[in-house]
Amino acid sequence: MKKREAVEMLESRDILSAGRAADELRREMHPDGRVTFVIDRNINYTNICSSRCRFCAFHRDGEGAYVISDEELARKIRETVEIGGTQILLQGGLHPELKIDFYVRMLRFIKANFDIHIHGFSPPEITHIARQGGMDTAAVLEQLHAAGLDTIPGGGAEILSNRVRRQISPRKCTAAEWLDVMRTAHSMGIRTTATMMFGHCETVRERVEHLESIRALQEETGGFTAFIPWTFQPQNTDMAQTPAVGAFEYLKTLAVSRLYLDNIENIQASWVTQGAKIAQVALRFGANDMGGTMLEENVVRAAGVNFRMSIGEIIRVIRDGGFSPAQRDCYYNILAARAPD
Repeated sequence: MKKREAVEMLESRDILSAGRAADELRREMHPDGRVTFVIDRNINYTNICSSRCRFCAFHRDGEGAYVISDEELARKIRETVEIGGTQILLQGGLHPELKIDFYVRMLRFIKANFDIHIHGFSPPEITHIARQGGMDTAAVLEQLHAAGLDTIPGGGAEILSNRVRRQISPRKCTAAEWLDVMRTAHSMGIRTTATMMFGHCETVRERVEHLESIRALQEETGGFTAFIPWTFQPQNTDMAQTPAVGAFEYLKTLAVSRLYLDNIENIQASWVTQGAKIAQVALRFGANDMGGTMLEENVVRAAGVNFRMSIGEIIRVIRDGGFSPAQRDCYYNILAARAPD
């Protein structure tokens, strides 16, 4: 798909044509009719953040601010493992005082006590740690990887346009810095995901430029395992007056993402922001993965969105959508196929 075609499709009201085309490509890329999910938990190790992005309702100063203790971290991971969880999504705010030793010690603590995959530290966090320690990205990644970091989530991408980033997250890493973290990680054999948060101040063309940046890096490195687009949730943020985009725009953008990023194998549905029903529809608009069970999710919930699904509900939604559910790991290896009854 060319940029012009993507822009035209996003500007069109013909959502069904976009969905049919994306579904056809999804069937070509995943002919087995399988939809995957991972049993995981999102652990936010701190909500203290110097970035203070306008779109975020999670960060705190003073009352309610925290840095997770070893005891609390261990409790959360133990609960995850006990129900069959295989990974944790480990992310936090850009704490102005924590140095790399904190992150290295946390990773070593987890690996010393649990056999679990750590999918952690988005590019803004990596960039922040590097700045705090006067280090380059590669040096930070080498230390974190050696301490137990397995893969990196694609958070903090928002829209990879510096015009947009100056408006909504001026203290966070630039678009080029986000891409550089991912390029460096891929060169070291560290796989990552990629994301897009849309529906705030970006233009349709900027959405497509974001997709092009992701596509180009994937052509260069092949390091992205999945792409996850989701909609901005304005409630309780400094951008609360921004009208929230609905399911129509979400599904259309998801479909275009599938078509544009035909060099990334997996596209994830965002039930956390859209709910179970729209996530189920998303499986016919190009998505082949339902993401994580998210035993705990705090960032989106802070913005007033509180969708929840158990493992059984995720399996039922996949089956009712006409697909075969299968539990996966972070590399999309199948751990347990769950065929329909």
